[in-house]
Amino acid sequence: MSVIIPTYNRGGLIGETIDNVLRQTYANVELIVVDDGSTDDTQSVLKSYGSRIRWTVQENAGPSAARNHGLAMAKGEIIAFQDSDDVWHPTKLARQVSLLQRGGDSVVCCLCNTTIELADRVVGSFENAPVYPPIEEGIWLNVTEVLATRCILFNQAAAIRRDVLTRIGGFDESFRLMEDVELALRLSLEGSWAFIREPLATRQAKLNRTLSHEATDRIVAENMVRIQQGVLRIIESKPRLAVLRAQMQKELRRSRRQLRAIEVNESEIIGAPVAGWFLQQVERYRAAAYRRAPWFPKMAVSALEPANSLDLQAYALEAK
Repeated sequence: MSVIIPTYNRGGLIGETIDNVLRQTYANVELIVVDDGSTDDTQSVLKSYGSRIRWTVQENAGPSAARNHGLAMAKGEIIAFQDSDDVWHPTKLARQVSLLQRGGDSVVCCLCNTTIELADRVVGSFENAPVYPPIEEGIWLNVTEVLATRCILFNQAAAIRRDVLTRIGGFDESFRLMEDVELALRLSLEGSWAFIREPLATRQAKLNRTLSHEATDRIVAENMVRIQQGVLRIIESKPRLAVLRAQMQKELRRSRRQLRAIEVNESEIIGAPVAGWFLQQVERYRAAAYRRAPWFPKMAVSALEPANSLDLQAYALEAK
């Protein structure tokens, strides 16, 4: 398995993240750090780990390019991504590898729940989405139907088969924001996922350390339209995905209405802000009503046979 960490000017934090990965109970881990052109002491910290990690430096090109760079270097059959300021539960990788091996090649990804530390509260990524799996772990059968209607924290929580990730081209580097939303939707078209209801990762309160200041309503809405347009093109090109076409078209229409309301609100035409505000309120009401409707997609899951405790130990102690 390969773990890829993109980092940029996190010299004071990257060591903690590396140590956290090295403490995983799953032993057969190749840890790759891609320095996205840092100007602080990040490289000095990376050098201090010697042969315990692999690392490289690229000109600043953003986290998607850094992750793709790491993917090109990776040798593991399963890929996990971690941000340079988040943490994992010690058993995260072992449990995800176990589920992927038990699920077989048709299961392309394993997603765990994540604790999200916000400024005023702590929430779970599954509950925040919301998705409520009825069992602790198993196979998620209708991933695209669910992800088309809401976002679930992905990068820190996923373990993905490398051959599938490589086949679909990794991250789309044209996205500065929401690249994980775009990748997750494309990946959902490739097969079912495994899931773990227990939070095995923590996304820490990042305050000013992220691009949140760039995530305006308009940029988010524009990106969502782009993402859904791209996914719809894939669906329309593959007959086996035809069953998903109507829902994706519906979600794209919804996103276009939301974007149009924002554009009207930001217009300088007399009266446009009032009209735009009204349209936004209508869309919020429609979205809230949709989430409460009986046809709002719920997780469809199936159980796997319980893992043998000796098997889990073998995963954790797999030869380096």
